[in-house]
Amino acid sequence: MLSGSEKHLQIMGTQINYYFICKTKLWFFSHHIKMEQESDLVSMGKQLHQGTYQREKRDYTIDNLISIDFIKKGDLLEVHEVKKSKKMEKAHEYQLLYYLYYLNVVKGVQKLVGVINYPKMRQKMTLEWDGSREDEIRELTKEITSLIDGDLPKPIKTPACRKCAYYELCWV
Repeated sequence: MLSGSEKHLQIMGTQINYYFICKTKLWFFSHHIKMEQESDLVSMGKQLHQGTYQREKRDYTIDNLISIDFIKKGDLLEVHEVKKSKKMEKAHEYQLLYYLYYLNVVKGVQKLVGVINYPKMRQKMTLEWDGSREDEIRELTKEITSLIDGDLPKPIKTPACRKCAYYELCWV
């Protein structure tokens, strides 16, 4: 069992993403209630992932916590995530920031940059890791750990709920 000060390092990238999308979804996922295999949107995202950036060596999993779509090596280590659209841009940004944090703080990797690729839009967003957001990410992981350890949060209805794989658990 990890100490309280280390437990926040056991957060998955998906959990960071879900924190910004829906805390109820985060709680379900974190308690091994996984509905995404039934989701058409998840299937479409997987098809997009498989059909783009085929020249890159892909799918790096580190400590079963973070799953990086692809990496490019140069003066800086580029950590790339492929996303379908910018609808959940804040969730994407923090997921990638967590990956950079984890690689830097836990694995000791220096000179990192993150790139979110939106291939359907032919756009990308670059996030440089200089350590200035380390405290923010550490606090975020502690909040997520606290939320997971607590009771099921009450769902809050948003437009995203209609397409969510967990819709029936929350609203039916």
